[in-house]
Amino acid sequence: MRDALALRQRIDTYLHQLADDEEAELVRLSPELAPLCVQLRSALTRGKRMRAAFLYWGWRAAGQPDCDGVIRAAAAMELVHAAACTHDDIIDDSRLRHGLPTAHVAFAEAGARRWGSEDSHFEPVRHGPLPHTSVRQEKSAALAMMLGDLLIGYAAQVFATCGLPGAYVARTVPLWSTLLRETVAGEFLEVLRTGSDTSEVGESLEVARYKTAKYTVERPLHMGTTLGGAPPRMMEAFTAYGVPLGEAFQLRDDLIGTFGVPAETGKSNLDDLRDRKPTALLATTLSLLAPDARRLLEKTLDNPALDEDDAALVRQLMDECGARRRIEEMIAERVSAARSALDLVSLPLQARSALLELATSAAERTL
Repeated sequence: MRDALALRQRIDTYLHQLADDEEAELVRLSPELAPLCVQLRSALTRGKRMRAAFLYWGWRAAGQPDCDGVIRAAAAMELVHAAACTHDDIIDDSRLRHGLPTAHVAFAEAGARRWGSEDSHFEPVRHGPLPHTSVRQEKSAALAMMLGDLLIGYAAQVFATCGLPGAYVARTVPLWSTLLRETVAGEFLEVLRTGSDTSEVGESLEVARYKTAKYTVERPLHMGTTLGGAPPRMMEAFTAYGVPLGEAFQLRDDLIGTFGVPAETGKSNLDDLRDRKPTALLATTLSLLAPDARRLLEKTLDNPALDEDDAALVRQLMDECGARRRIEEMIAERVSAARSALDLVSLPLQARSALLELATSAAERTL
């Protein structure tokens, strides 16, 4: 636990410095970029640093020593994550992340006087034909999209200039393409399946696997092991570890997104239900409900003004049919599979211990 905290602090220190440096450059270009600087700093200075930790321990598992270069390489994973979150929040019109306004909401609030006098709160875009949107709504989404693009650019720059040997960095190039391809594929599939007929559990897990599981666990581990020159069998073991653990991470996120307390989690517990996201939790619920209860659930979810009372009913149905318990079982099964995968390859003791600890923290978190 002490090692994990120290690693997180080192990643935080680097990203805080990056925010300072980039803010100075942006303000030098134009003082009107101040709102961009605020949101850039917000994106860079929060998060659990889990993806960075997986890259770091992939490197150490390959037998490489601790060094500043791998800290900077690991920080690049956090920039990818920040970009993905920024774009995801636009797509979902999520209003909170980590208890703070999301980037597009913050930009709308910051631009209220400049773009018009209408109420800064705007209704989320839901499903069906797109409604007319306000100028501020369109501009704030565009600004947030550019922030996400900027973060992806920073990720590439930080990784390429991390200070590790050029040959080490060069051999990760195919993995970068794979990581971005898979993440976009998962997001694309989620958008296609959101709000339509509910996916089967297998289809929901497919979205989770590509949108979250691989870029959260498997690919950062692969990045670290590839940088470190590990043999192919270690990559295979980390796939066997990373995919089920990444799925467990997303399944936990689904539970938090529906059953979590916003004051504790820092995000809404209504968004997934209002949008009818194709989560494994919802798919499992629909597969277990009796016909009358299923019709009640469908009717409740079809309400475009779904509120806390409606959500409480949905949670009750999920509990009563055993769906919540089944998702907990799926998480436990996947964590067990991930832990067992570490026995497939010889690992340095410290790396093995850290990966076992990460398996627990990724799947049992409450935020």
